[in-house]
Amino acid sequence: MIPDEIDGSNHPIADPDYVDRCRRQLDRDGALVLAGFFTEAAIRRIVDESAHRRDDVFYAASSHNVYLTPPDPMLPDDHPFNRQVASSKGLIADDQIPATSPLRTVYDSDDFRAFLCGVLGIDRLHPYADDFSSINVHFASEGQELGWHFDNSSFAVTMLLQAPEGGGVFEYVRDARAADRGEMGYDRVAAVLDGHEPVERLDIAPGDLVLFRGRDALHRVTPTDGSTTRMLVVFAYNSEPGVALSESALHTFYGRTA
Repeated sequence: MIPDEIDGSNHPIADPDYVDRCRRQLDRDGALVLAGFFTEAAIRRIVDESAHRRDDVFYAASSHNVYLTPPDPMLPDDHPFNRQVASSKGLIADDQIPATSPLRTVYDSDDFRAFLCGVLGIDRLHPYADDFSSINVHFASEGQELGWHFDNSSFAVTMLLQAPEGGGVFEYVRDARAADRGEMGYDRVAAVLDGHEPVERLDIAPGDLVLFRGRDALHRVTPTDGSTTRMLVVFAYNSEPGVALSESALHTFYGRTA
């Protein structure tokens, strides 16, 4: 059954015609925003339960290139491959999400996964094999941001839970590279980093589900302004079973490996 947390009247996720419309929009735009996907009651409950876990949040700040790789010492520091941007955020991991949370109900729903498979063009979706990565709630307090980067995965599924007073805007540049062809798009990356390339923005409100193809789209979240923390949930799946982050990655993202 479709979870009660989803507004099924506006988002009939089991309707093949609706799934097809969503798929075509994602294929055309590389981004899909489903406004009001979660009910207001579900969002209130999630924000309330997440606020009570503030003491468990792991905060981290890092400097990285847009490709999320180590720098290349054979290239100059100002080369687009080596230029550094800043990211900082806090998060609670999957093992900190209550068993009764609406987030877990939806994440585990066969109907929700079938909907995502239909929109993404994937046969099956699987949770991460580690205890941390499947559901994450991200926190961005004032001044925190997610720097320009490309995703390593072919898709991302997120939902805004709480909007900040200002900032926290999702910006992106489509087709900035073609990773499968080995084209890294250095000229366009440099133009974006220098502020010379026009960017697109997603208008997102709490409860909106976002599907985004970020492997070739350069994207970032601008610094948060004001005292209200930006809160976002990431629903992370894999197209193959048994995928887990390395111990090094777990320590980097979550500050622990167990």
